[in-house]
Amino acid sequence: MSQHTARGPEATWAARLAGALLCLAVAVIHVKDQGGVTTTRDPHYIGVAYHVLEIAAVVAAALLLAGLVRPGWLLAAGVAVGPLLGYILSRGPGLPDYSDDIGNWTEPLGLVSLAVEGALLLLSVPLFVQRLRRRNY
Repeated sequence: MSQHTARGPEATWAARLAGALLCLAVAVIHVKDQGGVTTTRDPHYIGVAYHVLEIAAVVAAALLLAGLVRPGWLLAAGVAVGPLLGYILSRGPGLPDYSDDIGNWTEPLGLVSLAVEGALLLLSVPLFVQRLRRRNY
């Protein structure tokens, strides 16, 4: 298989599918962590952030699958970065009115979340930058 073939439509579709699945995995992890789709975590702003993340993850997956790759990869990168920052802040210094997770760096679901978000970030950023250079949708 030549290098040209490896970067062709099949590789692009595979990357988009992988990105969409990783976005959906982020959504599922956060739905599970908050206790269901209709549950909102306390404090309220954390619960709202979870819901916004879950919706953004589904939208990013849909954009990638629909072939709208530039906005899809950009949103996917946000879906990865947001919870990574939230994890660091909530386990480190804590967040306003939310100190339950300070020091809880090894929570199993949190570690799974970090792995999925890290993989999504490593996939989405280079592909978004590549799309910026091509200026294609």
